[in-house]
Amino acid sequence: MSEINKIIAAYSERTPNPDKPEERVSFGTSGHRGSSLKGSFNHHHILAIAQAVVDWRKAQGITGPLFIGKDTHALSGPAMDSVLEVLSANDVAMRVDSAGGYTPTPLVSHAILRHNARGTGELADGLVITPSHNPPEDGGIKYNGPDGGPADTEATGWIENRANEFLAADMAGVRTSPRRMAVLEAVHYDYVSEYVQALGEVVDMPAIAASGLTIGVDPMGGSALAVWEAVAEHYGLALEVVNRTIDPAFAFMPPDHDGKIRMDCSSPAAMAKLLTVKDRFDLAFANDPDADRHGIVDAAGLMNPNRYLAVCVDYLLKHREHWPDTLAIGKTLVSSSMIDRVVAANRRELYEVPVGFKWFVEGLHQSRLAFGGEESAGASFLTFAGKPWSTDKDGIILCLLAAEMAAKTGKLPSEYYQGLTEQHGAPYYQRKDFAATEEQKQRLKALTPDDIPFTELAGDPVTGVFTEAPGNGAAIGGLKVTTENGWFAARPSGTEDLCKIYAESFVGAEHLERIFEQAEGLL
Repeated sequence: MSEINKIIAAYSERTPNPDKPEERVSFGTSGHRGSSLKGSFNHHHILAIAQAVVDWRKAQGITGPLFIGKDTHALSGPAMDSVLEVLSANDVAMRVDSAGGYTPTPLVSHAILRHNARGTGELADGLVITPSHNPPEDGGIKYNGPDGGPADTEATGWIENRANEFLAADMAGVRTSPRRMAVLEAVHYDYVSEYVQALGEVVDMPAIAASGLTIGVDPMGGSALAVWEAVAEHYGLALEVVNRTIDPAFAFMPPDHDGKIRMDCSSPAAMAKLLTVKDRFDLAFANDPDADRHGIVDAAGLMNPNRYLAVCVDYLLKHREHWPDTLAIGKTLVSSSMIDRVVAANRRELYEVPVGFKWFVEGLHQSRLAFGGEESAGASFLTFAGKPWSTDKDGIILCLLAAEMAAKTGKLPSEYYQGLTEQHGAPYYQRKDFAATEEQKQRLKALTPDDIPFTELAGDPVTGVFTEAPGNGAAIGGLKVTTENGWFAARPSGTEDLCKIYAESFVGAEHLERIFEQAEGLL
């Protein structure tokens, strides 16, 4: 039996033990993820989560359709069937891809927003079945509320607790219909056409088409394949999809830096194949399996995500003349301070939040944030008219924005960034991971500003110590220390026995190491 067949078989055959914490439902920053082989992503998990979502919808008075998407991981298809079985039994109106294919995260978010903007009174929400860029053996599922974005902690906490109650009760209270009936009841929705035909609202597609830019795209075996094919055809772009393979084993992928197969479009190792053909194109792009992340390649190679976010912010603030000056720019507190300097130079407000795209959802939905981005290559931004486009991460429009930028400024993203360094300085940024016990992780979470034993960091006076994000006052789950020339942030991993330290220096590599030394000494 192949490894993929074992993964699929274990999904149905293995029953999770709710007395084991590692086999319970657990919603992190991007929903519930796990492996069928480890008893953390199985049939019962998805049935319980789907029923919990049904109950949450009823409690919130959500009566419109539920938009459902899935990516190309092996467990996404079986999990989709499980979701449909529960929704059908509970008389929930379902919207699935009309071509029976795969649906990227941003297309689900866009569909939810479009439906709810019509003002019918029946709000829609969504489920996306994906573990994002995780290895082939993993599965994942996340809930997006009527605002189109990743659900907040109130919703995910409620859904998680309710699902675990079902597991503990041996699935009592979970209603299901036969799969055949569920599939027939699902209403077809043309996610791809609805999204692709509207792209001109958010990116200058005519400018890209007129430029004649040659573009290469690698969907990395993911759900964006049909989208990129439709984009090329609809807008007449000189765009070539360099990899059309859909393989649940992702056997075509080069190993990541640690030897694992991981579809991480921000990793030079995972992007090795696209980098070998980059010289055939003016620009090349990649997305992870659910297309909520972007990878940007030009003549200089793979663009560092932090650098590209800074470029996007500066470009958008200079080329979206209908955006009100009151719109703020969202960033996570571990993203590059180059963004801070760009925002200040453009005389805009910075909105700095903890790690997790969910913190940008309300601001994008209410058109208070023009842009929200995080250091792990995930971002979204408003339409030309200042309206929400996708309140979840949208790797597709971030790729197309690089083409718009090149078409309208004549500069590749790496060249644009070079201009920013000449204006604001060149930062040195790095993240280091350290093994940590659960006790050590909890101690890190409990640190306060008073626990910092120094007033200088790498020779510079400390200007701020934060355990709460400046933008929204939410707990960081660690702390951040800043100076005029650099900073570090330390936080425990939510899924691994690790502590993560992020640091940046605008002085140089040696200065960055001194920052790390003090941060490590503190921990």
